[in-house]
Amino acid sequence: MTAKPDWDAAQYLRFEDERTRPSIDLLARVPLSAPQRCIDLGCGPGNSTELVAQRFPDALTQGLDSSPDMLEKARKRLPDLSFVLGDVATWSDAAGYDLVFANAVLQWLPDHEGLFPRLARSLKPGGCLAVQMPNNLAEPSHVAMREVAAEGPWAERLATAKAERSAIGSFGDYRRWLMAAGCRVDIWQTTYVHALAGVEAIAEWFKSTGLKPYLDRLTAEEREPFMARYLERIAPAYPVESDGKVLLRFPRLFIVAVREG
Repeated sequence: MTAKPDWDAAQYLRFEDERTRPSIDLLARVPLSAPQRCIDLGCGPGNSTELVAQRFPDALTQGLDSSPDMLEKARKRLPDLSFVLGDVATWSDAAGYDLVFANAVLQWLPDHEGLFPRLARSLKPGGCLAVQMPNNLAEPSHVAMREVAAEGPWAERLATAKAERSAIGSFGDYRRWLMAAGCRVDIWQTTYVHALAGVEAIAEWFKSTGLKPYLDRLTAEEREPFMARYLERIAPAYPVESDGKVLLRFPRLFIVAVREG
């Protein structure tokens, strides 16, 4: 069985400032004063874990990720913290955490109706589940991925690529699932607008995330024509501004759930 390609930490970190902003906004709404145990699920290269550790310096903060490359970068960045290899899809902890932080990871996992209550059960009473997920599958950047994948000579191989990203539930779905798990719930959505250096920068942004399931299934020779078609397809949706930039709209869903009892 062929191993699944690893995530590329260096590519991901090319837009570190922009990618870290949602973590900052999410952490600002976490209603905890002195948590003892925190975990950053899908911690990636540690940029979000660093924020958690800075906010709660007296807590035991850990990071968990399925990517060895991401964990290597995280350990170099934060040598005093614990980072472990693991699968968020099956992770749980009966001992309980004060904070389970999950920034831009749960959108890759299926069965949110089962996943979110399971994560809530890993909280101590009064503990907080803090989640941010991109909610951009209807944006031109992602519509174009699916269209180009379906039209080219690679269509059959790429038919399953879009299934790697789970559709986001409704506000009501997450509120209902988490309330049933004994939580009070705060939900909101923010659309970030990133000024990037052309449509090529949009493509570079998504090479490490949304485009990755498609590119992983292509040969080296196919990637160039695929990306050329993708750039041609998205260009009309992202006109060049007077300063030469293009504006990438990026909706993100935020959930903060506190376990009662």
